[in-house]
Amino acid sequence: MTPKNETASLVLALIITSGLIGLVFWWFTSNSASTTETLTNQTDQSKGKNFTQIKNVPNGLFSYGGSTTWATIRRDLDPEIQTVWPQFKLRYTQANQGTPSTGSGIRMLLDNQLSFSHASRPVEDREYEQAKQRGFSLVEVPVAIDGRAIAVHPSLNIPGITTQQRDDIYAGKITNWNQVGGPNLRIKRYAIQGDKGNNLEIVSTPTDAIRKLAADPGGIFEASAPLLVSQCQIKTLPIGRNLNQLIRPYKLPFVPLSECPYKRNEVNTEAFLSGEYPLTRRLFVIVKKNNQVDQQAGEAYANLLLTEQGQEMIQKAGFVRIR
Repeated sequence: MTPKNETASLVLALIITSGLIGLVFWWFTSNSASTTETLTNQTDQSKGKNFTQIKNVPNGLFSYGGSTTWATIRRDLDPEIQTVWPQFKLRYTQANQGTPSTGSGIRMLLDNQLSFSHASRPVEDREYEQAKQRGFSLVEVPVAIDGRAIAVHPSLNIPGITTQQRDDIYAGKITNWNQVGGPNLRIKRYAIQGDKGNNLEIVSTPTDAIRKLAADPGGIFEASAPLLVSQCQIKTLPIGRNLNQLIRPYKLPFVPLSECPYKRNEVNTEAFLSGEYPLTRRLFVIVKKNNQVDQQAGEAYANLLLTEQGQEMIQKAGFVRIR
């Protein structure tokens, strides 16, 4: 082969090789983009939409229950959902016995008494296993972030407590407010559920706890910040990882309780979102994955809450939007 022919062959080979490389690159990037788009569509199908744009909303009456933390979300969002989707009828249902909670909602879901449930904690391993034994699975769909607040009597004069002090109070290691810089006053805990102790009183509802706390200078009660921060008869404490880093669950300036209810304190959602506030958690819709109408109802409800419209209303209710 002459030098001229060798050069021509080399050029042709380079052209063919470059073409093949380009073809492979095009195929890879096209398929990668397609895969990314598919995943995005699957996970963000509600993003930027309003209630009217959600698909596969079923017809019928669907019972749901669970965490009392969701009370303001249910109060504000459910009527709006019913206005747009009147055929998607929602009914909040409590167990015949016991106090409504995440646990009771999941138990009712497992026992086929609910179509979906509200939760303020993740599903536990034993609950996943119980669902598996019943022939279906449970899926957590996070829709909001909540901050826990610690409420006390308005007369209690302390700057706040640390997370360790809070844990020690609930463990019974700290039993008097003078152990955290307050007056010589025995601590009385109020809770919706738990093991009875010398310094613990079980109450039936958060409203009952707030009423008792307002009359007890030594009382303490912990619940969702949107529920407690705006109350007129109690106050919420700053809490931090150490005493030099106490974070308020309410926005400044603090509204004196004497000005309530004409003015009310607002939740410090910015601190919840940033993680600066130490007591936060996610709120979930628990979907029963059984390829039946219950699954369709749970998925539709979660998608409605994840729309732009739903997230805006969650924010107005005092929670942190998750998207």
